[in-house]
Amino acid sequence: MQDKIKYELEFQIQSSPQLLYQYISTPSGLSEWFADNVNSRGEMYTFIWDDSEEKAKLVRKKSGESVKFKWTEAEDDSYFELKIVVDEITKDVSLMITDFTEEDELDEARMLWENQVADLKQVLGSA
Repeated sequence: MQDKIKYELEFQIQSSPQLLYQYISTPSGLSEWFADNVNSRGEMYTFIWDDSEEKAKLVRKKSGESVKFKWTEAEDDSYFELKIVVDEITKDVSLMITDFTEEDELDEARMLWENQVADLKQVLGSA
């Protein structure tokens, strides 16, 4: 089994950080763009797509700024983090995504995030 590699993506988003945070940190917000449905019980989140289900633990939450999840089935230190970055000068809002994947699946993983963030932008009306 190969080690997963860490990668980061940054997307400009026309939205207030407060509104964006609702979409990355709440089950109802995440189910608008990230998965078909998201349920949470405490720190455990269940992400549902079509006929598959993945569980993740919310390992860190910085109010108004970032969330970090760890898939329960991951046998390594991989996680995914969604972080809101506001440019001090221009006040431009970006969503920084940190994730892990196997090297030969990097393009596919990036494309998946690009598609999901396109859905997020649509929901936010910033497409």
